[in-house]
Amino acid sequence: MRVTCTVNGAPAAAHDVWPGESLLFLLRERLGLPGAKNACEQGECGSCTVYLDGVPVCACLVAAGQAEGREVRTVEGLAGDAGLHPLQQAFLETGAVQCGFCTPGLLVAADDLLRRVPAPADADIREALAGNLCRCTGYQQILAAVRLAAQRLAADRPADGHDCERESGGAVP
Repeated sequence: MRVTCTVNGAPAAAHDVWPGESLLFLLRERLGLPGAKNACEQGECGSCTVYLDGVPVCACLVAAGQAEGREVRTVEGLAGDAGLHPLQQAFLETGAVQCGFCTPGLLVAADDLLRRVPAPADADIREALAGNLCRCTGYQQILAAVRLAAQRLAADRPADGHDCERESGGAVP
């Protein structure tokens, strides 16, 4: 079967997709986007988290055919033309990136949180990231990174609090 969708804002197509193929396999092996990681293949670790029509999903649990005609956004799609997304930069600065295996899923989950809750409390952050397992950091650096990114994004927001580009799903400088 052929699957056509939009990935990170660009049209994408894959041919000879077999019916049981996962969205994760489609992204990594057919479309050359290795950001989402293949770890548990059971939706337990969060390493493969991507957006599907604006909703975070474990790409290992979504059949590739379900992406037909839909919008997929991966960790690669977080960065804009101006460089890294504030979350990506904050992860680097706080040491939240250790081995890096869990990082893509954590970034997508944290991005989703900050889109919904611009100034999250630690409990909000912990709840939003609960589906993402990390074996290296102890999570303290990850919490610090999300807090730092939230502060920076708040500072970049217009005084009226309305951020059209973020709300429309566009890249945030």
